Amino acid sequence: MTEAEIPSPALETPEPEPCPRCGKLPKYCVCAGIAPIANKIEVLILQHPQEQDKDLGTARLTALHLKKAQFKIGLSWASLSKALGREVMPSRWAVLYLGSVDMASLPADRDVVAVDIKGVPLADQEDALDGIQGVILLDGNWQQAKTLWWRNPWVLKCRRLVLNPAKPSAYGKLRKEPRKEALSTLESTALLLARLEGRPEIETEMRATFDKLLAAYKAGQPKKDWRRRPRKR
Repeated sequence: MTEAEIPSPALETPEPEPCPRCGKLPKYCVCAGIAPIANKIEVLILQHPQEQDKDLGTARLTALHLKKAQFKIGLSWASLSKALGREVMPSRWAVLYLGSVDMASLPADRDVVAVDIKGVPLADQEDALDGIQGVILLDGNWQQAKTLWWRNPWVLKCRRLVLNPAKPSAYGKLRKEPRKEALSTLESTALLLARLEGRPEIETEMRATFDKLLAAYKAGQPKKDWRRRPRKR
């Protein structure tokens, strides 16, 4: 065989570069139309460095949606002030509580509830939720989020909130959640800000982006061959 007849090796298609803004592959990127919302209550998202769900994860998208938001990757920070880069009072901030909660004990008319150190709803919800300057969300799977909680003991100085959503996460069967009331980081943030600021349009706008992400993810999955296979005889 001559040199001209030697077949050239097939060229591999290079992996597309992820979006520099949201970190997602082009087929899952939905951040182009996002305009930051002027939120009053600041958001701090702490992501575990081993969080692997880049396709369906929503932490970066959440931060892009808000003018007052910070997204950090790591395991521990010396204090809330160190994580934010400025001095703040932890008592004026709240964190989503990861401990066990008797969901039946939560007020039926509230989907954001302040609880004590044992996860019991506080008697005066209006007072407990008043004056919150920021909220902290721990991003990752359930075990990773708990690791972030225990690696950052300063969260114990913050107020504790739990979510009691009327509907389950829009993830559906795409992602298994540890609790039926668990939501994505984007859904959780949208619900928190909408209720704490009294601005339902925040949840509407952010949930629209989440719906686009889920639609893009489903469209990007290989189509199943539903043709009926012949039975073995």
